[in-house]
Amino acid sequence: METKNVYIGYQDNEVISDLNLQFEAGKIHSILGPNGCGKSTLLKALGKQIQSTAGEVSFKNSDINTWSRKAFARELAFLMQVHESNPEVTVRQLIEYGRFPHKRKFERLNQEDQAIVDQAISLTHLVDLAERTVDRLSGGERQRAWIAMALAQQPAVLLLDEPTSYLDIHHQLEIIELIKRLNVEQGITIILVLHDINQAAMISDQLIVLQSGSLYDFGTPRKVITHSMLRDVFKVDAEIDSSFEDESISVYNFQLLEE
Repeated sequence: METKNVYIGYQDNEVISDLNLQFEAGKIHSILGPNGCGKSTLLKALGKQIQSTAGEVSFKNSDINTWSRKAFARELAFLMQVHESNPEVTVRQLIEYGRFPHKRKFERLNQEDQAIVDQAISLTHLVDLAERTVDRLSGGERQRAWIAMALAQQPAVLLLDEPTSYLDIHHQLEIIELIKRLNVEQGITIILVLHDINQAAMISDQLIVLQSGSLYDFGTPRKVITHSMLRDVFKVDAEIDSSFEDESISVYNFQLLEE
């Protein structure tokens, strides 16, 4: 997936300016930046939810505007920050919705579809909750159910908009570990928006940092997470620990910079 000189705006408000990015297949890419910098707008453009005002978003070397919505949904799944569904549907029924892009209108799910749904349920550790209604799930369980629905689409690319928002720390880590596991075990390319720098550093191969709708930096967590980036983009100072033997990095002791 790639953006080429992409501009995105709403009416007279330009949100994204001249953005050029390449998202490598099979990697996890996290989009970081302060509120209002264009993170969710970029994700929506990648997911064919909104159109760029100039430039091109391409997938598999083709402009995404040339893809039909159904064909695109067979390749890419997009989970927005706020999900809406009938609260009385069961977890299994919700996950079955992920098979719709692969079916003709009014065509029923067959044995192969049900096997794919079963696999999505197993991958997200929802076997014991499959017959429970969505309104009876905890926040973390509900998020896993929506991710399972996306997995039932069998996408090559999964887009996630702030998947850990509104969750306690236990469920945040549960979702972060699930995302990493799906990438490693299933080879899915994952592009997500996160607010937590340490969570992004924990799971990401590449970080994209936006500032006022423009690309500030792009690269590995160790390359991107620097004192100057934290000051310039987030207006904070912090300690950065990169002493780990692997490529891990940790940011702590945040302090606001004086205006």
